[in-house]
Amino acid sequence: MLRQRNERTEATYSMRRDGRSRAGAAGLCATAVLLAGCSMPAPHVPLRENAQGGRDFYLSAQGDDSADGRTPQTAWRTLRRADTLRFEPGDRLRLQGGARFRGTISIGQGDAGDPRKPVVIESYGKGRAMILASGTRGIEVHNTSGIVLRDLVIAGDAAAYRRREGIVFVSDLPGSRKLPYVRVSGIEVKGFSNGIRLHGGAEGSGFRDVVISDSALHTNQDAGLVADGPAFDADAPAYAHEDITVSEVTAYKNVGDPRAAHRNTGSGIVLGSVRHGVVERSVAHDNGEFSSPDAMEGPEGIWTYDSTRMTFQRNVSYGNHTGSQVDGGGFGLDNNVSHSVMQYNLAYGNDGAGFLAYSAVLNTAHTDNTIRYNISHNDSRKLQAYGGIVAFGARVRNLAIYHNTVLTTANDVVRAPALRLEQSLASVTVRNNVFATDGPPVVSSQDAFDPSAVLFQGNDYHSPQSWSLQWGDAWFTDLAAWRRATGQEMLGPRATGTSVDPCLAQVPLPVAGPNLYGAGPTRGALASRCPRTPAGAAVDLRSLGVNPGPVDYFGAPLSGSLGVGAVQSGPKA
Repeated sequence: MLRQRNERTEATYSMRRDGRSRAGAAGLCATAVLLAGCSMPAPHVPLRENAQGGRDFYLSAQGDDSADGRTPQTAWRTLRRADTLRFEPGDRLRLQGGARFRGTISIGQGDAGDPRKPVVIESYGKGRAMILASGTRGIEVHNTSGIVLRDLVIAGDAAAYRRREGIVFVSDLPGSRKLPYVRVSGIEVKGFSNGIRLHGGAEGSGFRDVVISDSALHTNQDAGLVADGPAFDADAPAYAHEDITVSEVTAYKNVGDPRAAHRNTGSGIVLGSVRHGVVERSVAHDNGEFSSPDAMEGPEGIWTYDSTRMTFQRNVSYGNHTGSQVDGGGFGLDNNVSHSVMQYNLAYGNDGAGFLAYSAVLNTAHTDNTIRYNISHNDSRKLQAYGGIVAFGARVRNLAIYHNTVLTTANDVVRAPALRLEQSLASVTVRNNVFATDGPPVVSSQDAFDPSAVLFQGNDYHSPQSWSLQWGDAWFTDLAAWRRATGQEMLGPRATGTSVDPCLAQVPLPVAGPNLYGAGPTRGALASRCPRTPAGAAVDLRSLGVNPGPVDYFGAPLSGSLGVGAVQSGPKA
């Protein structure tokens, strides 16, 4: 940030850089030795640049703000002193591990800016340093990038919890400029409104090449991690952020704001206004517990909106809640999401849907999405209007749902179906899934869709008692009757699908791994204990022009004819 530098410190740096001043001082002292016997000072050793070609600065609990800050022995003491620094490319600000520092670090448009020589803020020594923010942000970055944040704990107080972000990256530059290179790793953020936020400008400015990894975002109010940008225009979509990767992030107990009836709060990971993003090997759990009971939209564990070419894979989302009668699910593709995929994910025990595809706006922007090789186990624990997999909204188009495994069981509150479909779906295909319940409907569809709008082929629909399927105003009690009445579960003249028992059971623990393919999480996953489903029940996706993908849920390579569900083999060691 463009700030007034500390004149005394800068004067000291200037003297130390000036060889003629040092030589003059040495000459005077040498003369004094001869005349008066004074001792010579130790020879000066120039301070070297770090490996990035920048400067190192240190903060220590035993430091002194009047020192130069350039070594652990001459460290500064406070963040206030460090915040006067103008960060040049390659600089490192290093905070003493295990120590606590109150205040904020601000990096502005005159700072950093070079992705090849990023500014680094990190801990040194043993443990992680903690930044304690009192009603402020912990770290704020404004209109610049080339930033690395790592191995820190950022904690907020009650005032920060109500209205501040733990770490925020803001771009409000004119136009759609994308500032490159942000890295966040080994960070714990707690006690803020949002743990980490990427905020883009009204014209589509934002950030690109962002990696957030190996971090814990918890006990925040609105969300653990959030990205946002300008209002979405379906005719001319502008995405604030590009190439965002979220990996091995845990977002939990971000509980929501009970006073926020006009917006959703209490999510784990929310990515909005992103072109090409990945969330992988991450976990969201126990979020949304205190979100508003009056909110018209609720939280989700991991979800995206106003975005394109997103991938959610190898994640777990469980025990997420909603204070109202909406949302509270595991994963979601929300308004205006296109060309995106959810694969190899596990959802269980959520208040709402395990996997949701939803649109509330009257446009065609929610299109060309895929939900495949996921497992939903006992989702929709609170909300009857949801299910294991749910697709509905104003316009959801070109959605492919295949090779998923869904098991829902009734509880004292709800009897949610394995699959729920509602209104305004177009060009939706549902193939080779397992939909199993212990009595609730295997499928509940608000509309009696024609196969040209929603097509079912090759699925297993199993309920050991009271088999039922809702299709518009009609109810069916066996697969054959539904097939005859609707034309569903047909491939040309051949009947497809089955209602045999898939023999689902949780994978026993421990399980060796991980496997080389790195597919879905093992803990708690459902696999079949039975032989494959009857020959001909599933359909050959390749012959229908659908690429089934390289591996199944557990990472087994896919070849030859496939059965139903997410798992084509046992977990691989």
